[in-house]
Amino acid sequence: MSHFSGSMVAIITPFGEDGRFDEESYRQLIEFQIENGTDVIVPCGTTGESATLGFEEHDRVIKTCIDQVRGRIPVVAGTGANNTAEAIHLSQNAKANGADGLLLVCPYYNKPSQEGIFLHYRKIAAEVALPQVLYNVPGRTGINIAAETTCRLAEIDNIVAIKEASGSITQASEIIANAGDKIDVISGDDFLTFPLMACGAVGVISVTANIAPAQVKQMVVAAQEGNYARARELHLKLLELHQLMFIEANPVPVKTSASLMGKCRADVRLPLSPLQPGSLEKLQTVLKKYALI
Repeated sequence: MSHFSGSMVAIITPFGEDGRFDEESYRQLIEFQIENGTDVIVPCGTTGESATLGFEEHDRVIKTCIDQVRGRIPVVAGTGANNTAEAIHLSQNAKANGADGLLLVCPYYNKPSQEGIFLHYRKIAAEVALPQVLYNVPGRTGINIAAETTCRLAEIDNIVAIKEASGSITQASEIIANAGDKIDVISGDDFLTFPLMACGAVGVISVTANIAPAQVKQMVVAAQEGNYARARELHLKLLELHQLMFIEANPVPVKTSASLMGKCRADVRLPLSPLQPGSLEKLQTVLKKYALI
C-alpha cells in the first residue's frame, strides 16, 4: 500500500533579489535532493512558504518541480487550503501538471468541527483522482484531526496517508493500530521520526532534509530495516540540528541555513522576517558543528 514512504523533503521555495520565485536555485535544490537519495519531493508545503505564494506562483512552483524531477521520484504537491473549493482548484491544477499525489493541510483559522474536516477531505478526494496525504499540524491550524476522523477518512480509497505533526505519539499509534492497513502514517516532525517509525510510521516529510538530505535518509533507512540501534544513534546525533530548524518560525532557520551553504538567498516573504542576530549566531555554530558550512 505504501504510495509515499521513506525520506521525503518539504522543499523550500527560494526567492531572488527581486523577491520573485528563483527558478534556477530551485532546480539546483531539487538535484541536490535527488543526488542524496531523497525519496519524495513535496513542493509548496508550509516549508515552501505556500501561505505567501500567489495562485499562479503556486502552480508555477509545482510545475517547475515536476519538470525538474522528470519522473525520477514522486512529487507530492502541497495544495491544501482552508477553503475547500480553493483546495480543489489547486489540486486539479497540480494533477494537470503531473503531480503524483497531494499533501492537504487541515483547514486552518476557520476551525471546522471533526465532521467539517471529514466532509472537506471527502469532497477533495471525490473531485481529484490522485492519492492524497492528509496533514495534521494543530500548532499551525488551531485544530487537531482526531484519530477517529483519520480512521473514517482511511476508508476512502485515494486517501493513502496522513502526515502527523500533532506531536502525539499516542495519536499516531492509535491510527496505526486501528487503520494501519488502510492508511500510512508519516512523521511531520523531524525529531519524532525515529519513535514514530518504531511504532509503524513509514517515513518523514522533513524540514531538515533541505540541508542534510543524506543524513536524514540514513536514519530513515536504518529504521526501515529495523536496525533500531543504528537508527537511534543517528536520531540522537541529528537531534540538535532538528531542534535548530525551529529556533524561529519555519522556514526561516532552514532557508537561512541553505543560504549559508550557498544554495539560495535567505529571503522570506512578510510577515516572516529574517533570523534574529542571536539565532543566526547559534545557527552558524551548530551548522559548523555538523560540518554543513
